[in-house]
Amino acid sequence: MKKLIFFAPLVLLTGCSQDWFNQISRKAVEYMDGNYRVTYANGNTEKTWIVRSGKVTSTDKGYYYFWDENKHYVQTPLENTFVEEF
Repeated sequence: MKKLIFFAPLVLLTGCSQDWFNQISRKAVEYMDGNYRVTYANGNTEKTWIVRSGKVTSTDKGYYYFWDENKHYVQTPLENTFVEEF
């Protein structure tokens, strides 16, 4: 029985796609207030925003949206956007 408890989550995790893991991580970010560094990088373009005591939320349409530390509303595509908690 102890082996089943150990291996069942392992089997479930290995059967999940990368997209599923990405969705779960985005949902985790969505519900937590905190301090984040959001970076959009694509080719030669790189832009970074700081979110203090706020949320970074994702949408089904493929965007992150948030209010930066200067109270500007920002919307960036999920692709090529990285969210780091600090």
